Amino acid sequence: MSYPSPPPTSPWRPAPPPAAPNGQPLADFGNRALAFIIDYAIYYGVYLVLTLPFLIWWMFVMFEEMNAAAAKTHVDSAAFPFDFSRFWLPFLAYFAASILVSLGFTYLYFVEYQLRKGQTIGKRVMGSRIIPVDPNATLTRAHLVKRWAVEWVAASFVPFLIWIDGLWQLWDKPLQQCLHDKAAGTVVVKAG
Repeated sequence: MSYPSPPPTSPWRPAPPPAAPNGQPLADFGNRALAFIIDYAIYYGVYLVLTLPFLIWWMFVMFEEMNAAAAKTHVDSAAFPFDFSRFWLPFLAYFAASILVSLGFTYLYFVEYQLRKGQTIGKRVMGSRIIPVDPNATLTRAHLVKRWAVEWVAASFVPFLIWIDGLWQLWDKPLQQCLHDKAAGTVVVKAG
């Protein structure tokens, strides 16, 4: 008669959570995604407050110009003789200004605001913060400018980069870094 082998003498222990080089536990994907959503909501709210008045003004200019052009042409004519300086220049100015406002606000929020504690409002709510990969270094403006340059400036001009950047942490081992983390030499850890 054979007997089953005795149970193991040591209890089963789950693998320790991933940690930064200084030993702090890394923030997980869900934590970082929720912080990103909170920060984006703040960004879009401020962006709309700063750019919506100009967009409304441009819409009035556009409708006024369309009405003036329609009055000068036949009703069945498809070509409206728009005045370039009154119609397109304000639109191009709005477009350029909205890009500058966007980059300016994101710089102030994601670089200067985070410089004190390594946290945006979203990261603070979710209990995470940014630290350098080097355990002996302190978070500097240079770290944050590199993160901002990849996450906001490059992503403004490269389609889908913001998605690739954010999802990169899912397969990056062992530090679960996004591309902007890799560029800056930073990781996001649990703040507690």
